[in-house]
Amino acid sequence: MKKRYLRLVRRTFRALRHRKLRHRVWWQTLTKPLFDRSLWVPCRDTVANGLAIGLFFSLLLIPMQSIFAAIVSMRAKANVPFAVAACLLSNPLTNVPIWIAQAKLGRWLAEVLSLPVPHFIAHPMSLPGVGQVGSVGTMIIGMIASGVLVGLCAYPIVHLFSALLPHHLPVLRRRPTGLRAIRDAAKPS
Repeated sequence: MKKRYLRLVRRTFRALRHRKLRHRVWWQTLTKPLFDRSLWVPCRDTVANGLAIGLFFSLLLIPMQSIFAAIVSMRAKANVPFAVAACLLSNPLTNVPIWIAQAKLGRWLAEVLSLPVPHFIAHPMSLPGVGQVGSVGTMIIGMIASGVLVGLCAYPIVHLFSALLPHHLPVLRRRPTGLRAIRDAAKPS
């Protein structure tokens, strides 16, 4: 598993540093944050963050979900490959059941919490073979709610996996920075 992951990382680094793109200034500014090695090393916390970000964006009905997940995971210092891979949850085979579940969840949340839906997105929405499942507004509520719930479920799953198989997903200790590093350096041994 580690060999495949490292092979994937090397291939991605080579593709991002392609000789036809590497001298272009706009490409360098886009990809420079991606070359931070801490974003590619799998440890428990970065994988949990990356998986949560990727799962959240995979349940949103937007184009180019993996690009948004990669950008947010770079900013959050999360594991980029896991964030992008988690976006594969929504694919042509799983999209329709996910959309139906999100529409029903959004309609249920809007009824239970009595959330007001603006009139310009309150048009009824029906899916072929299912019938009317709600409106565009309740679908948006369902997308956001399901994305948050599934993203939050990523943390206990990754931590459980790390506890059961610590050699596959280690806990890497971060070096203290700032005042803590100065305090620790000043302590007598």
